[in-house]
Amino acid sequence: MTDRLEEYRRRRDAARTPEPVPERSPAAAGPDGDTARFVIQQHHARSLHWDLRLEHEGVLASWAVPRGLPRDPGRNHLAVHTEDHPMEYLDFSGEIPAGEYGGGRMVIHDRGTYRCEKWRADEVIVTLSGDRTAGRYVLFATGGRDWMVRRTDPAPPGWTPMPDLVRPMHATSAAGLPRDRAAWGYELRWDGVRAMAYVSGGRLRLLSETDEEITGGYPWLRAMAEALAPTEAVLDGVLVRIDGAGRVRPVRPASGSRVPEGAQYLVVDLLWLEGVSSVDVPYAQRRELLDGLALAGPHWQTPPWFPGAGDEALRTGREQGLPGVVAKRLDSAYEPGRRSRRWQSIDAV
Repeated sequence: MTDRLEEYRRRRDAARTPEPVPERSPAAAGPDGDTARFVIQQHHARSLHWDLRLEHEGVLASWAVPRGLPRDPGRNHLAVHTEDHPMEYLDFSGEIPAGEYGGGRMVIHDRGTYRCEKWRADEVIVTLSGDRTAGRYVLFATGGRDWMVRRTDPAPPGWTPMPDLVRPMHATSAAGLPRDRAAWGYELRWDGVRAMAYVSGGRLRLLSETDEEITGGYPWLRAMAEALAPTEAVLDGVLVRIDGAGRVRPVRPASGSRVPEGAQYLVVDLLWLEGVSSVDVPYAQRRELLDGLALAGPHWQTPPWFPGAGDEALRTGREQGLPGVVAKRLDSAYEPGRRSRRWQSIDAV
């Protein structure tokens, strides 16, 4: 009888890893179909990925999916077929020590049951039913261990794909604060590089306000996408450098993995979240959604805003030596690529 877990055990030292390492071969295969189980683990290894494991013939058939399962149809994601795992892995989470195979933190992202439609050596079709994942997926081999995974049923109601491009909205200059101050929200104005962040599958795509791809110039920000995973979002923000004296300057592109001292990405707006566009949502609600993401890391944050408190915002900007504030009507939609009077830029002097 073939030992389905031989490769799994060969790669692991039971004395060094908290993973389950059974000594015996798996028991006889249990029933597949409606009673078969699956687990998806979010694996913070050398690079972030998700591990899909399907109960099959007494073991967990496994694929490493770098960008996670696609949530809308018509999109293929790479899925690397890995060694079979023991059934005990359905409940495993923990820290695999550095230097060990798969070293890094592993958490359970989702689990549930699945119905199997087809299982061949080069193609698997299943319908997953989990707490966070539901849908019909096909996995198909493309060569060696490389497979692809594709969602084949319709996306959830109301789902819209992440946009490829959302151009930044711009404010018009104003001589002073609006007269109807209570109808506006106020943000500090930052002297930095405007950048739109597209976060999907723990990966970052960063575009300048002229639609230029600038991800490679800011490698230190990629950690934000991993920290957000599995959340997918399109963010509007400003790249700045805050020096030791508290002065704010634009941050220059960096080479390699070096992080410029004081580098920060200040996120000021949310344009798409988890399959739902928010460009038509009023500014005040967009800020509430953005604040709900609790974006806070070593090099990224959501700076405070001042609903209805223009004088306070302007005074704070002056105290911090900033160029001014941006007033945004609380009921304003996001107008991609436009300069609008519903956003106003006021100098601090």
